[in-house]
Amino acid sequence: MRDKKFKILSIDGGGIRGVFPAMFLAEIEAKMKAEGNEKWQIYQNFDFVCGTSTGGIIAIALSLGIPAKEIYELYYNNASKIFGNKKGLLTSFFKATHPRSELEKLIRTKFASANNGEDPRLLDCKIPTCVTIYDLQEGCPSVLKSKYHDKFLRDYHIPAYQAALATSAAPTYFNPYSADYVDLNGLQKPFHNKVDGGVFCNNPALTAIVEVQKAFNKKLENISVLSLGTGHQKFCDSGILKKYVWLANILKHYDLIRDSDRRRHYGIIYWMLSGGKKRLIELFMQGQSQQVQNLISLLQNGIDKQEQPNFIYQRVDTHLDESCNIQMDEINKFKLDKLAEKATREFQLTGNNIIRDFFSHK
Repeated sequence: MRDKKFKILSIDGGGIRGVFPAMFLAEIEAKMKAEGNEKWQIYQNFDFVCGTSTGGIIAIALSLGIPAKEIYELYYNNASKIFGNKKGLLTSFFKATHPRSELEKLIRTKFASANNGEDPRLLDCKIPTCVTIYDLQEGCPSVLKSKYHDKFLRDYHIPAYQAALATSAAPTYFNPYSADYVDLNGLQKPFHNKVDGGVFCNNPALTAIVEVQKAFNKKLENISVLSLGTGHQKFCDSGILKKYVWLANILKHYDLIRDSDRRRHYGIIYWMLSGGKKRLIELFMQGQSQQVQNLISLLQNGIDKQEQPNFIYQRVDTHLDESCNIQMDEINKFKLDKLAEKATREFQLTGNNIIRDFFSHK
């Protein structure tokens, strides 16, 4: 007899684009609740949740029992507080673009509201939870985990808000996260120089699959995975250098931009400066997410999709075209509205199938 499916929820990184998965999950919870299901919250329907960066914030919040609607509202209503106090170009050469104080205040308050006003720890997650970080001090990737295995002795002491701030400390956007905490045995512990797990694992779905196989002894065919992205985009916007013809003339390289199809101007200006966009960082994170998706597809269907699917895997993501080009620190409400609309549209297209495969019914 085959085991009951072990259900995994994985959420990508992407800054304020966390609006997309938060709204998508809010749509699911709203439908489940409207249909009279007692177990309508996300954590009541999954066995494991994993996230990176903004996905890590959402993952921890969900596992603490916070409804997805409240997470969406936290993002949407506070984008200008989190990312509005942006430093100028010159200052950004030396310091992170955004201060973290508002984000910390919002997350800490929200998490405490789910724990009788006290700061919850990773131990307080209602379902097994992990988030990715990179440890600058040790020079290695790391995964922070709640206490879902007897061998896990360290991470579950960490306050949940500190884990959330560490996984979302994206380089150049925020400074590396450093803090201290007192563990459950009364010892003060350092938690220093942690940065966004998106530097190595922006899509944590494959990490979650391996984690579940080893920590819970689950076979691949008995695993179901719902993976939520935060939007993907193309980077060859051919008209971008028109703003910089004057610079090309000064450098006597005008010939390099005559034919946008043969552009050779992919320098620091394009990748990190023009239009206030940090394309290089987004390219690295997006490329990782897409490759994880490719590898999971290979596991599921084999080469050229010639094999029958041997486990359930559903990926929900959206394309961010020129009409909806949203940066990770976007504060424009019109653009955030469009992203939320995209999430609603994806729910209309895939929501019933996802509820069928991943959610319990009354």
